[in-house]
Amino acid sequence: MLYEFLFPLSGQFHVLNLFRYVTFRAVYAAVTAFIISLLAGPVLIRFLRRVKAGQSVRDDGPQTHLKKQGTPTMGGVLMLWSVVLSSLLWVRLDNRYIWIALASVVWFGGVGFIDDYQKLVYKNSKGSSARHKLLLQGLGAAGVVAAYILTAPADFSMTTLFNVPFLKHPIMLPVWVFAPIGITVIVGASNAVNLTDGLDGLAIGTASFVSMTFAVLVYLVGHAKISAYLLIPHVPELAELAVVCAALLGTCLGFLWFNAHPAEVFMGDTGSLMLGGFFGTVAVLAKQELMLALVGGIYVVEALSVIIQVAGFRATGKRIFAMAPIHHHFELKGLPESKVIVRFWIVAALLMLAALSTLKLR
Repeated sequence: MLYEFLFPLSGQFHVLNLFRYVTFRAVYAAVTAFIISLLAGPVLIRFLRRVKAGQSVRDDGPQTHLKKQGTPTMGGVLMLWSVVLSSLLWVRLDNRYIWIALASVVWFGGVGFIDDYQKLVYKNSKGSSARHKLLLQGLGAAGVVAAYILTAPADFSMTTLFNVPFLKHPIMLPVWVFAPIGITVIVGASNAVNLTDGLDGLAIGTASFVSMTFAVLVYLVGHAKISAYLLIPHVPELAELAVVCAALLGTCLGFLWFNAHPAEVFMGDTGSLMLGGFFGTVAVLAKQELMLALVGGIYVVEALSVIIQVAGFRATGKRIFAMAPIHHHFELKGLPESKVIVRFWIVAALLMLAALSTLKLR
């Protein structure tokens, strides 16, 4: 929005030429989102406490979590508004990728809000049925993929390409193959982040590293010369999406201010489903679906631990982990919650570096 108002005046005020640069606007989108989170966070927390929007804690989990009963949840509402408002302030509004990404944020945040609301109304930790939640996630992911394909310029031949790390040339997929892959990536990412959200600051801390990585990736993919040098698929105009990724980074850091152990507020499904849906969406738009599995390796392991636990119990009647997702397993084995969180952050940082280091390996 600021670009549309201020950049046309750059002929009279040369300093306004800065608005041409994605990097400039990305930095200030992050700063704006962080400030919004810091200012609005205490207000939201007081409101959630007043309406008794407290977290319901499972009684079969780690006993140390019982003291978290009643901690305000639905903090993802703060995250949603922070990233949307700061993005709209600093992006170019004529970019189709911006609207697809923000639509994903609102849709998946809305799905999570419905789930959180039902948890609060019925005073249980289950919320919406898995079938209902998956249906809404699938509809949102299908809408994202359809919008991406249908709004692509006629001369954009890379719409359904599938990029494989370490290979110089991406694979051209027919639409009927690409679409299910894209939907699966978005829905899978949304649920994987949701499973990770079980300890104070765990999901939001790892999301900070993923947001930072994708801010870099979409900028490189959207830059013609850099993408040609790195031999990665070039997606024209995608660099603008770095502003939204940076806004999400600022949002994550701002929310972590209140969500760090011991948490004053939880993001709830409003935040976790939104984060995962956004990451999946950006991965599809940037042709980095497989890269998401690397940089979001924490989410992959968390989801796999649940799958392995369920499959193992059904097959043998025994639990492979003390509890799933796997962060609870480490807690029950004696690691303090804060140590589990920080170690997962360290792994997330290493995965970020590993993902970025693969860009020239072709």
